[in-house]
Amino acid sequence: MNTLDTLAPEPSRQLESDLPELRLDKRVALITGAASGIGKATARLLGGRGAALALFDQDKARLEELAGGLGNEGVRAFAISGSATRTQDCDAAARSCAEKFGRIDILVNCVGGSSIPTMPLWKVSDEQWSFMMDLNLKSAFNFCRSVIPLMLEGGYGRIVNIASTAGKEGNPLTATYCTAKAGLIGMTKSLGKELATSGILVNAVAPAVIDTEATLAGDMSDEFRAHLERLRAKIPMARTGRAEEVARLIAFLASEHLSFSTGSVYDISGGRATY
Repeated sequence: MNTLDTLAPEPSRQLESDLPELRLDKRVALITGAASGIGKATARLLGGRGAALALFDQDKARLEELAGGLGNEGVRAFAISGSATRTQDCDAAARSCAEKFGRIDILVNCVGGSSIPTMPLWKVSDEQWSFMMDLNLKSAFNFCRSVIPLMLEGGYGRIVNIASTAGKEGNPLTATYCTAKAGLIGMTKSLGKELATSGILVNAVAPAVIDTEATLAGDMSDEFRAHLERLRAKIPMARTGRAEEVARLIAFLASEHLSFSTGSVYDISGGRATY
């Protein structure tokens, strides 16, 4: 008899009862950057799993269209427009969510992007640097600061920050984006430790190139298209990811199934980054 056969456990059906379908009934989620991309996919998935949703974005028209569509599907959702780089907008959004639903259980920080031209670091202006830091790092800081006191009152919370493999590995010609995402990873690790005994778990996901409205836009420069192709070529699975795939990982991290992980960064890169 093969030694491995003697060591292999009998197939178990216990997992079916230990891990029922992931449900978020009676949970309240505040999702930033919800009007498009990963934020939109996350809103659809969490809402479909039973969560009440506060959807935040600066694109008011698209945000209201999403909230209305989810409402027609029986999801409790409402739109809050504003800028995640303005402290007062973030505070107001957190208050509005808590007033409408009574609390905030889940925060998903999806605001971000690489919205300046690819260029060497030494050509980046002060304005471009500040803009990218605000968009990709300050936005998450603002919402964490606004929401955590409300979560502490209830003794429960799940925070998921959308980082990037760029923050783990660095990419040429996008130093501002890489630096901001690396900062977000550092903030996640620190905050996870600060809140480790509070009932609030803080984690991040680090996607590689994901097919969203931004990466599929038709008006991209030739330089940025070439940059995306270089990044796609690094993915061992030989394809880009989908927003829905990232949303599934976020849903787990936002659920009660997650119980012993905080301050961690979860790779979702088709094998590009595995550490």
